[in-house]
Amino acid sequence: MSKPKVATTSMCGCFGCHMSILDIDDRILKLVELIEFDKSPINDIKSFTGRCAIGLLEGGVANDENYHVLKAFRENCDILISVGECAKNGGVPALRNPIPLQECLEEAYLRGPTVYNPLQVIPNDVEIPLLLDKVYPCHEVVKIDYHLAGCPPSADTIWETLVALLSGKPVALPYSLLKYD
Repeated sequence: MSKPKVATTSMCGCFGCHMSILDIDDRILKLVELIEFDKSPINDIKSFTGRCAIGLLEGGVANDENYHVLKAFRENCDILISVGECAKNGGVPALRNPIPLQECLEEAYLRGPTVYNPLQVIPNDVEIPLLLDKVYPCHEVVKIDYHLAGCPPSADTIWETLVALLSGKPVALPYSLLKYD
């Protein structure tokens, strides 16, 4: 019998949530007994190889590439989980949201205190994903089934969530995994 597939991605974030996945330490060996990683930076598979039971989403949606990746995850995964504050509410990248995009670009590429850009050009190449007007949390773009809070969520939180879902049990995280006080 084939194992359920789990896909992961990192969009506009810092990759800290993927570090929490790796921080499940030796339990990752137990995890790979339960699942097969599909499209993921963990195994460097770039495309979906089939339907996935679970998709773990790290990061917000800041550009057109993030948007298309998120849409593909919704199409290819039965359950989507936004992992961490960037996926859940935009996180630190969303601090740009109140500032007009053009002003952000000018500060980053023309006026910033450490900028050296003698040609005074804002990069505009077809290889660079187009920035969206703001950073969106994942649930504003597609339906999200579960949200894991934290920056990043702990390895135990991710582990308990995956084990519950893979076992067909409800996700009922203890308070100790949800509190941040």
